[in-house]
Amino acid sequence: REKVALGTHGCNRRRQSTMADFMQSGDFQFILRVLNTNVDGREKVAYALTAIVGIGRRLSFLILKKAGISPNLRAGQLSAEQIEKVVAILSNPLDYKIPEWFLNRQKDFVDGKSFQVYSNNLSTKLRDDLERMKKMRLHRGVRHYWGLKVRGQRTCTTGRGDTKLMHH
Repeated sequence: REKVALGTHGCNRRRQSTMADFMQSGDFQFILRVLNTNVDGREKVAYALTAIVGIGRRLSFLILKKAGISPNLRAGQLSAEQIEKVVAILSNPLDYKIPEWFLNRQKDFVDGKSFQVYSNNLSTKLRDDLERMKKMRLHRGVRHYWGLKVRGQRTCTTGRGDTKLMHH
């Protein structure tokens, strides 16, 4: 039954459904498990997906557009088929006409392909790249190894206490 509430001028208006209404329904999930990541079901889908490492806001909105899912839905309202569709688009983004420049791994060093790296694979790829650079004795790899600035910043007076980035 639709809930009717008195408006500000005494007129009867249909009350819009609120988030509380969705949460009380039995099929709402508060925590979803997507790609080895806990996703908050109370957030809107577009922003909830950014909890997965390697997915930002722009990619998240693009994935939802390609999947035909409204970004205004809460993540807990998604059906299993919709979640599978999102995972399918993320695993093969070029098949769904997501442009190559949108992806975070272009022309991979090993196979020359472009793809989106996410979740645990992202940290693995980063570690592999650093190891490869260290083995080749690239300037960038050696700077990473020494825990110094890598991108040409000045180091005379800045960055003296930052030894947290050591990955020996």
